Amino acid sequence: MQGFTTVTRLITRKNALDQSRIEQALRSLAPAAGEVILKIDRCALTTNNITYAAYGDSMNYWGFFPTGLEDWGHVPAWGFADVIASKVEGIEVGERFYGYFPLASHLWMRPERVTERGFYDGAEHRSGLTSAYNQYTRCSWDTYYRPETENLQILLKPLFLTSSMLADFLLDNQFFDATRLVFSSASSKTAYGTAVCLESHPQLERIALTSAANKAFVETLGCYERAVSYEELTSLGNDRPTLYVDFSGDLKLRDQVHQHFARQLVYSCFAGSAQSTNEAQLTAIEGPQPVFFFAPIQIRKRNAEWGPEGVSEHIGKGLLRFFQQVTAEKKPLLEVVESQGYEAAQDVIFRLFHGQVAPVEGHVIRL
Repeated sequence: MQGFTTVTRLITRKNALDQSRIEQALRSLAPAAGEVILKIDRCALTTNNITYAAYGDSMNYWGFFPTGLEDWGHVPAWGFADVIASKVEGIEVGERFYGYFPLASHLWMRPERVTERGFYDGAEHRSGLTSAYNQYTRCSWDTYYRPETENLQILLKPLFLTSSMLADFLLDNQFFDATRLVFSSASSKTAYGTAVCLESHPQLERIALTSAANKAFVETLGCYERAVSYEELTSLGNDRPTLYVDFSGDLKLRDQVHQHFARQLVYSCFAGSAQSTNEAQLTAIEGPQPVFFFAPIQIRKRNAEWGPEGVSEHIGKGLLRFFQQVTAEKKPLLEVVESQGYEAAQDVIFRLFHGQVAPVEGHVIRL
């Protein structure tokens, strides 16, 4: 049927993230005035996406791409898409954009604030949501974009953005006078990305807390001074000011960390939930109450101080260095696994939810 296309989408049960289904429907390819249609080419799937879904209600991640079904949502993912129809001045058919997408074949958008850099989606349902996720970057503008590193960009840039801004936040606050940083889920890309960003601070001891199964991998990363398994936590001395950076979301582990370091724990930073898919809880049995780190807040601060160009340069240069480190020929830290289609995406989401993806793997889905 000319002028129509089959739109495919993968939706996930909100209260059971390992359950999903594929749906298809016909839709017109004629955009309304002020609208563009993008065809989604590829998306990355990491533990980060499970975090988005786990906090889908409390932080409104389900709100970005409504499904029209109360119990089912779109797991948001970072990816690349091409414009296939446009009724917006300044956005041409064939242009490629990087940004936040549903796991679907197409996305209808209402661009506003269109500039050389890109645009923001001005769709009404997104107006009250975090603007960092509503921004779409024109690949032709991005000086750090390379076609050959697209998979690395969608796998690592969203995570590294958090890593870079978290490291900047900790530095901005002089590490709350801590001389030791303890990272849980230290094998996660966001955790070791943060540790890499703090390499130039020799006064800091970076301790990796990880599972016994991942300890050997973490020791190969080269960005922690020491790696210990969760069972070995008590082997760490509590003789110096310590800052806990929680990437696991494991409440039992958090309490153990707080109790072990006791009065030496100067700050508890909650930065992710690689091991938990429950709603975020900012509680601890004793010591400083955990504070949630939200990268867009630090970006907003630095936008005001450095300007958006300065922030882009800071993240972009750091990201290129990180690409080089994780793809080093002698000791690559990331193995890109590229798969095709929605069934493959279903399988990866299931495995991520159940902790069955090796930390060295980075999954990209071609849609």
